Amino acid sequence: MSIKVLDLFSGIGGFSLGLERAGMETVAFCENDAFCQKVLAKHWPDIPIHENIEDLDGQQYRGTVELVCGGFPCQPYSIASRGRLGAEDDRALWPEMLRVIQEVEPVWVICENVPGIINMELDNVLSDLESEGHSCQSFIIPACAVDAPHRRDRVWVVAHSISKGLERLAGNVAGKQKPGRVDKKKNRPASKKAVLAGKPGRWRDESGVCRVCHGVSRRVDRIRSLGNAVVPQVVEVLGRMVMEVENE
Repeated sequence: MSIKVLDLFSGIGGFSLGLERAGMETVAFCENDAFCQKVLAKHWPDIPIHENIEDLDGQQYRGTVELVCGGFPCQPYSIASRGRLGAEDDRALWPEMLRVIQEVEPVWVICENVPGIINMELDNVLSDLESEGHSCQSFIIPACAVDAPHRRDRVWVVAHSISKGLERLAGNVAGKQKPGRVDKKKNRPASKKAVLAGKPGRWRDESGVCRVCHGVSRRVDRIRSLGNAVVPQVVEVLGRMVMEVENE
């Protein structure tokens, strides 16, 4: 089966690239940066792009989108940001992502942010998702865990709707489909080692776009977009985890 994805705070498409490699299908993006929109339009020419999350009505995707993903803005929580105002920062858009999740009612949610969120907002994010009926698990997974040549620690949250899961199980039973034997050990919260056990292979050569290059078109935009992007290989591992659960 193919899981339909609504990709929020899409950037240059790192989330969708990883999830599509895992077998999913993106149905819409939400991104307000003009350069990133051009990148998305080039690589996903038939996928609509919503420009402003505050104007996005998630109800139009209810019943069709099974997974909502997004790396909501990290500036309020980043140690590199002045002030670190957290939820008081006008760039703190988790409430808007939560609103869209409430409107879409997806089976799955995957979020990403910087480690600075742990002591500032992570408990609230998990509490918000749990209040919507999701079972949550958070991980710290660095880019080097998938053999990237840099560390880049990031916090990842994977949430699954308890009620939607029960509905699907009931549907399997009604359809005389055996759900399969439950392995209690297998259903315990996954460790980082378990999450990365099926990670992709070695990286290809890195892009030639670097901080010391000259003469590259839109160099500043490219560097900024790459700096803000998620690592698709990490997303792919998480996506394969989701697909494994769905296929079981």
